[in-house]
Parts: sequence; structure tokens; C-alpha cells
Amino acid sequence: MAGVSAASDTQPRRRVRSRRGEGELLREEILAAAERLLIETSDESALSIRAIAAAVGVTPPSIYLHFADRNDLVFAVCERQAEQVDRAMEEEARDGSDPWDRIRRRGLAYLRWGLDNPEHYRILMMTRPEATPERFVDQRLADTSGLGEVAQDIAAAAAGGLIAAVADPVREAELLWIIIHGMVSMLIAKPEFPFGRPEDLYDAMFEMVFRGLAPRD
Repeated sequence: MAGVSAASDTQPRRRVRSRRGEGELLREEILAAAERLLIETSDESALSIRAIAAAVGVTPPSIYLHFADRNDLVFAVCERQAEQVDRAMEEEARDGSDPWDRIRRRGLAYLRWGLDNPEHYRILMMTRPEATPERFVDQRLADTSGLGEVAQDIAAAAAGGLIAAVADPVREAELLWIIIHGMVSMLIAKPEFPFGRPEDLYDAMFEMVFRGLAPRD
């Protein structure tokens, strides 16, 4: 009997078969378990279907009732975080004193989110196109990054004389995204390099950008 008990301890805990209408609850449990594993390990490879199924207490085939494959599940986990960065940027922008300050605050919230969630960021923003689910088209990632709101504030900043006139606010917003993405990616990839405090780096970068866009005499 002791041998049987020991063997059973290594198996996923059994759960009662879901009743009708409980499928969405199970999907949420799967996502929550995968999220915990990703945060605990900071390693996408830890998100195996078998490990997630064991954490939830279901069999691996049960996972495929809710997600097409492992990659679909991984991106669904990161999708939740993407929604959080969008909210964080909007909350930070509300305290902006003017359009240019709102842009600065959005970028800083984006930077902090990326550094606080490095593996999520890497998956969402640095996965090869062929390995990215179709629903994560480039425009969707741009929307998540607040590109439209930043473009509107760039246009407002130019109209108010805070920065020089710009021909294409959307293009300027894309360039800002490229710059901030580069900073986040470098700080994630080279954590031991003595760059200094991320906030100080960001302030210096943003001041450099402002000098480039400042009104000309």
C-alpha cells in the first residue's frame, strides 16, 4: 500500500469533470497556472503542456480543448500582460501636465512594464513572425503600445508650440516606439552592464529626443 501511495503523489491531482458552463473557468485556471510558472521561472521553456496540466490537476489533452497548441497558450498568457501595460500607460498619462508630458509618462510606464516582465516582453515583442499567432498582428501590438494616443499627443504638442511642427505624427510615434523598445530590449539582454538607473537613462534619452524636436528660432 505504501508503494501505491508514493506513486500517486507524483501524479497530477484529480479533479471532478467540469459541468456545463465551467469550461471558461478551467481556461482561466490554465492561464493562471501558466502565468505563475512564467513568473517563477522567467523562462518560456518551463511552460510545457505537461507541467501546466499537472499544476491545474488535469490531463494534457484537456489543455488542447482550450488552446490550439503550446504557443497559443504562451501568447494568451502574455496577452493578459499586454492589457495591463495599456492600462498602466493610460493611468500614468492622466497626470500629464501637457501633451508632451503625457508622451513621456506613457513611455516610462512602458519601460517599467517591460523591465518588470522581461519574459513576457521578449515573447510579445521579440518572437519571430512565423512563431507568432495570427491574432497578434503588428497593428494589434502597436495599439497595445499606445501608438495612436502618442501620435495624437505629438500632433497636439506641435499645435501648441511645445515641439516643432511635424509632417507625420504617426511616423514620429513609431520612431519613439523604436527608441524605447531598443532601451527595454538592451536592458533586458544586458542586465549586468553598468548603464545606470533605467529611469535616469530614460530621462536622458527623452531629453535628447526633445532637443531634436524642439521648436526652431
